[in-house]
Amino acid sequence: MIKAGIVGGAGYTAGELIRLINNHSKVSLDFVYSTSNAGNKLYAVHTDLLGDTEQRFTDTINTDVDILFLCLGHGNSTAFLQKNTFSDATRIIDLSNDFRLKADAKFEGKDFVYGLPEFSKEEIIGANYIANPGCFATCIQFGLLPLAKAKKLGNDIHINATTGATGAGISPTSTSHFPWRDNNFSVYKPFTHQHLGEIRETLEMLQGSKTGDLLFIPNRGNFSRGIFASIYTKFEGTLEEAKDLYKEFYKNAPFVHVTDVPVSMKQVVNTNKCAISLIKHGDKLLISSVIDNLLKGASGQAIQNLNLMYGFEETEGLHLKGTAF
Repeated sequence: MIKAGIVGGAGYTAGELIRLINNHSKVSLDFVYSTSNAGNKLYAVHTDLLGDTEQRFTDTINTDVDILFLCLGHGNSTAFLQKNTFSDATRIIDLSNDFRLKADAKFEGKDFVYGLPEFSKEEIIGANYIANPGCFATCIQFGLLPLAKAKKLGNDIHINATTGATGAGISPTSTSHFPWRDNNFSVYKPFTHQHLGEIRETLEMLQGSKTGDLLFIPNRGNFSRGIFASIYTKFEGTLEEAKDLYKEFYKNAPFVHVTDVPVSMKQVVNTNKCAISLIKHGDKLLISSVIDNLLKGASGQAIQNLNLMYGFEETEGLHLKGTAF
């Protein structure tokens, strides 16, 4: 069994990781590190784990675990690794944005690979250190990777994407607590969101040249989890040609599904799936892409990366069932 440790164990992504690891046939959970919750049962924070585990949070780290998941706030993974030394045999999957960009990928002798399996599977298979992609970045890239590979992203790319409240993390803020979020909708960080850098790097690497401008409008939705991205850009081919591009690109991607009918978030929430649909209007192609921000956009993708790193079946531990209602 692979021994795993989680640092930053009280957040939403850590809660999902614990649930996934506890149901993984080849991984055991060695420790969940949280100084603010040390000694408490995991289900005291992650209440869905009641009846599943009696494990407790700890303020002690096992530096010899096989794999370490960092579920820390952005900027904190770097500080944590500077203060804590792990075995050379310990692999790391970081869920923050600290190591996603090429300029940040080398850190104290560690080379982090960008962990988007549908883009960089071969690199992930041979990697010891993974920078897990951002949730918005994951959803949006799925909508654009086939066009980038076909060298068809030379025009402006318009992106409108909405995320649930869990995307803001577990610590309450003025825009995440219930009275503000309920029956509400708002724009934030228009054109400047932090995930734009990783999206642009991936697309330009695949296209082999610069893309058109990425005009990204992120929104806050009044629901708990999920991301719905609507993307449009110029496309000179037919709708059938576009569908063929997408189906060919994702033919070996077990979690990405291109459908002929409009997609909705309930198709993917509580699963590791991405659902994509296409519509042609004049010379514009509209791509709709939906994921669960905590699973395919974070913890589920992290487990998918673990599976690839250790040579397990890519879908191991990720046969998750959503709900239509």
